[in-house]
Amino acid sequence: MDLYYQPKDLAKFPEIGQDAPVLAQKFFEYYQTVFAAGALTEREKALIALAVAHAVQCPYCIDAYTQACLEKGSDLSEMTEAVHVAVAIRGGASLVHGVQMRNVAEKMSM
Repeated sequence: MDLYYQPKDLAKFPEIGQDAPVLAQKFFEYYQTVFAAGALTEREKALIALAVAHAVQCPYCIDAYTQACLEKGSDLSEMTEAVHVAVAIRGGASLVHGVQMRNVAEKMSM
């Protein structure tokens, strides 16, 4: 079965700038700067990226940052905990929107 998501396509990401090279160059420069060590280590940034990748459900990012986390010294328990942080935030964000639902329901029942 042919899939929309092809893991091998991740390697083609640099090609994204073929029709807009200036914009791609700016993005990739920014990206490299963001992921360089600063107040946070590269390892910490990779863990954050892994969590965000799960929150935004990007399979390419999940693959890339799983590999990056392992290469930068994270273990599976740290990576799993980072994913659970993303789950908690995403779940909480869904639940807090229940306040909006309750506000509308309350208004309509007046």
